[in-house]
Amino acid sequence: MTCRLKFIAITAIFLTGLTIIPFDAEAQLFNRKRPTRESLEREVETLKFRVDSLKREIEQNSIPFSDTLSENDTINPGSLRFFETEDLLDPSANTDSLLNLWYVQRSLTLDEGISVNLETENLTSDTPDSVLIKRLKAINSFIPLPYNNIIKNHIIYYTQRIPNKIDLILGLSSYYLPIFEEIFDQYDMPKELKAMAIIESALNPVATSRVNARGIWQFMYRTARQYNLEITTYVDERLDPVASSHAAAKYLKDAYTIFGDWSLAIASYNCGAGNVNKAIRRAGGSRDFWTIYPYLPRETRGYVPSFVAALYTLAYYKDHGITPRPIAMPAHVDTFEIKKPLHFGQISELIGIPKEEIADLNPQYVKEIIPGSENKSYLLRLPFNYTTQFVDSEKHIFTFKDSIYFNPIVLNEAKSAASQTTTYHTVRKGETLGRIAQRYGVRLSDLQRWNGVKSNIRIGQRLAIHKNGEPTSATRTSSASSSSSISKTTSATTSNSSASSSSGGYLMYTVKKGDTLWEISRKFDGVTLNDIMKLNGFTKNSKILPGKKIKIKPL
Repeated sequence: MTCRLKFIAITAIFLTGLTIIPFDAEAQLFNRKRPTRESLEREVETLKFRVDSLKREIEQNSIPFSDTLSENDTINPGSLRFFETEDLLDPSANTDSLLNLWYVQRSLTLDEGISVNLETENLTSDTPDSVLIKRLKAINSFIPLPYNNIIKNHIIYYTQRIPNKIDLILGLSSYYLPIFEEIFDQYDMPKELKAMAIIESALNPVATSRVNARGIWQFMYRTARQYNLEITTYVDERLDPVASSHAAAKYLKDAYTIFGDWSLAIASYNCGAGNVNKAIRRAGGSRDFWTIYPYLPRETRGYVPSFVAALYTLAYYKDHGITPRPIAMPAHVDTFEIKKPLHFGQISELIGIPKEEIADLNPQYVKEIIPGSENKSYLLRLPFNYTTQFVDSEKHIFTFKDSIYFNPIVLNEAKSAASQTTTYHTVRKGETLGRIAQRYGVRLSDLQRWNGVKSNIRIGQRLAIHKNGEPTSATRTSSASSSSSISKTTSATTSNSSASSSSGGYLMYTVKKGDTLWEISRKFDGVTLNDIMKLNGFTKNSKILPGKKIKIKPL
C-alpha cells in the first residue's frame, strides 16, 4: 500500500468519526497481510462517500448564530473576536516604533471566535483570586463587576494568553477611549461602557464583520439608520468613531430604559433586546444576568464576562507586565466644516499631509471624498500641526486639480461600484427570509423583490443581496411570477405603514395589538425609544393599548 493511500485511509477514518486507532495498533493493522490495490481503492471511495454524506448532514443541520436572533432588535449579531489571530503586525515590515494607525487598522484582523472554551475551562493564574476580587472592587465601577470562574477565565485570557495582542489594543485605547468617555458623559451614562468597543472591534474603526456590521461599534445597516448614522456612496458614519459612539450611547440608553440593568443592556447590544427578553421569560422573570445566563445565546453569555475582563485589563495591565504599543496618533486634532466637495488628494498635495493620516482621523469618507455642499456640511479632522497650512490654503484648495480629482468618469465608476455590490446567501435549514434580511442589514421586502420570492425558500437556494442600492439589469429578476410577488409584497408593505398618519405637525402612529414602544421605534429611521417616550410623556411603567395614537416625530 502506498504512503499516499495509507494517509487517505487514516484521514478518512478520522473524519468519519469512527474509532481512532492508537499508533501501535494502527501499525499492527497495516503490517497484516496487504490487501489488493483494488480493494483499498474501493474502501477509500466508500469512506469518502461517508465523509461527504456527513458533511452534507452537518451543513443542513447547522444553524448560524445569527439565526437565534429576533428579526427586529439586534444591533450586531455576533461580535468580532481578535484574540486568535496570528501576530497582528509583522515587526520586519515596519521599523518605526510609532505605528501609523492606517497600517494598524489594516493589519488588525479579527477572528470569528475564541478557541478556548472560557465557560468550562479552569485556567490558572499566578494572581490569587483574592487579589483579583480586590482589584475589581477597587475599580469602583457604577456597573457591577462580579467575580466567578467564568470571569476569572476571561481575565486570565486577556492578561496572560494574549499579551502581544492586548498591547496593541492598549496603544489604541489612549486615543479612542477618552473620546468615548466624553460622549457617554454627555448622555449621563457610565463611562465604563467604553470597554464595549474593545470587545466589538478591538478599537478598529474600519472593522467589518462576517454579517457586514461595520465600524468601531459594529453597527448593522438598519440599526445604524435608526440611530441617524449616514450611509451613502461617499459616507459611512458607522466608521466615524465620534458619530458611531453617539449612536451606541443612544442604543444603550434605550436598552437600559427597557431592562433597568446595565448588564442586561450590554448583553442586548450583542444579541438584541428580543433575545434578552426571551431569556428573562425562560428564567421565570428574573432580571439578574447570571440567573438568565443559561438561556442566553452562547456568544452573548461570554459578552458580559469579556466586558468585565476588558475593564480589568485597562486598569491593571501594568501589574501583568503588559506595555501598550506606541501608536502614531496626534496629541490634538482640529476640526473644519467643509461646505464644498473636497478630495483627500487635494488636502495631501497642498498642505503636505499623507493621505493615510487623513484617513486615520476621517475613516467615514470611504471614497476619500468629503461631499460637502451649501445644503449639508461635513467635518474634516486634521492634526493640529497642519492647521495653519490648511487655513492658508482654504481659499483655493477646493479648486486645486479639481478636474483630476473630480473627473466625472472616476466619480461615476465609484458610484457604479458602490451601487452594484451584490453578495449571495445559500439558504440553510431553519432559516427564514426575515432572519436572512436582518443578517445582511436589508429590508425583507427588498430581499423578496430581488429574488422573486414570498416566503417559500428551500434549503440550498441561492439568494442575491444587493447591499448598496438596486440590482443592475443583469441581476434583476424579471419573470412574470416574480413581478406578481413584488406587487403583493409592495401592497403588504404599504398596508403595514398605513398605521402612520399626521396630526398637529407630528407624524402619528396607531398602536396595533402586540406592539411595544421599542418595536414601534424600530419602524422609523432616526427614531429611538427614548425619543418616543419623551415626546409622549411616557415612563417605564406606561402601558399602550391597541388603537392609541402616539407621536413619532415632528413633520
